[in-house]
Amino acid sequence: MVLSMAGIPGLLFFLLLLLCVFGHVSPYEASWKPTWPAYRLPVVLPQSTLNLAKPDFGAKAKLEVSSSCGPQCHKGTPLPTYEEAKQYLSYETLYANGSRTETHVGIYILSSARPGAQHRDSGLSRSSRRKRQIYGYDSRFSIFGKDFLLNYPFSTSVKLSTGCTGTLVAEKHVLTAAHCIHDGKTYVKGTQKLRVGFLKPKFKDSGRETNSSNSATPEKMKFQWIRVKRTHVPKGWIKGNANDIGMDYDYALLELKKPHKRKFMNIGVSPPAKQLPGGRIHFSGYDNDRPGNLVYRFCDVKDETYDLLYQQCDAQPGASGSGVYVRMWKRQQQKWERKIIGIFSGHQWVDMNGSPQDFNVAVRITPLKYAQICYWIKGNYLDCREG
Repeated sequence: MVLSMAGIPGLLFFLLLLLCVFGHVSPYEASWKPTWPAYRLPVVLPQSTLNLAKPDFGAKAKLEVSSSCGPQCHKGTPLPTYEEAKQYLSYETLYANGSRTETHVGIYILSSARPGAQHRDSGLSRSSRRKRQIYGYDSRFSIFGKDFLLNYPFSTSVKLSTGCTGTLVAEKHVLTAAHCIHDGKTYVKGTQKLRVGFLKPKFKDSGRETNSSNSATPEKMKFQWIRVKRTHVPKGWIKGNANDIGMDYDYALLELKKPHKRKFMNIGVSPPAKQLPGGRIHFSGYDNDRPGNLVYRFCDVKDETYDLLYQQCDAQPGASGSGVYVRMWKRQQQKWERKIIGIFSGHQWVDMNGSPQDFNVAVRITPLKYAQICYWIKGNYLDCREG
C-alpha cells in the first residue's frame, strides 16, 4: 500500500515522514560499536518529464559557496509543505549533446513493514572578508604514493574538469556539489563537455610505472579523464540560492559514459551528529592550494540542522563536492562500512552572539535526498529501501 502525502502542511508532513523513517530504526546497540541505523525510507519517483531549451553554459565556475544564514537562521526557516518538497526534489537533467529536461516527482510512503515489499507501481557573503576556511593550525594531510591514492577509500575521490571534487558512488556515477556545474541560474562554462579525472601513476618512456616506494620524493601521478553522459541537479538548487534554501540542495549526480572499474562508496542517510563515531566526519578533495594533490581531513561536527552539518574541517576551494563519510558497523552484514552521508558545499559566516564566526558546511543526505539520489543511480525504487 502506498500513502500519498498531498495536501499536508509542512510541519505535519515532516512529522509523518520522520515517523515513517524512524519507525524501523533499530536501537543503538549497548556496545562500543557505532552502528548504522536501519531505516525504512520514503519513495521519490518521477511523474512527468518536460523538454527544455538548451542552456547557454555561460556561468563562471565557483569552487565554493558562501552564505550568511547560519544554524539558527536555518532552524528558523519554515519546513516545506508536501508540494514545496516535491518542487525542490524535482530535477533537471543535462545530456552530453546539450539537451535538457525537467522531471517532476511524487513523494510516497510505503506502508508495508517488509522492506522491498512488492506492490503495484502507482506512477510512482560577505565578499569583503577573506574566505580562509583554515582554522588555526592547518590539519590537512596530502596523500602521496599509489599505494594510498589507488586504494580505498582515497581512490573514490575524483576531480571534475570544472575544478571541484567528486566521489564515486556507483559503477558509473559520481556525487558532487551542484554549484560545481550550475550557479543556480544556468550551467557553468565547460559543463557540456564535463569530464571526471582519475589519478593514475605516470609512466616512464619505457612504459613501466614509476616506482618511488623506496624514494623520499612523492610518486608522480596524472589524471585520466572520462566524459560525463548526463547530470542531475535538484530544482531546490536551481530555484533557490545560497542565502535561502539553495545550500540545502547543493548536490548533483553525474553519470559517466563508461564504467570507471574502481571500488566505490555507497551513500547512506546521515545519522544525528551525536551518533557519529567520535562526533567526527571525514572527506578528501583536490584543494586548489595543493595542486595535483589529494588532501584528506577529519574534524568534529559543531552543529547541525535537518539539511546541513556545520564543522571546521580545514578546506580550500576545489575541495567542494567532496563526499563526507563516516565508518560504522553494519549489523546485517556483520562488518564495518564507510558510507557517504553528505557533500561538502562551502562555508558560512555565522553571527554567534554578535561575533562573526565562520563554519564549513556539508549538505546532509536526508531520507528524501537518499531516495532521490538512489533512484538516479538504480532506476528502481525497490533497490532504494535501505539507507
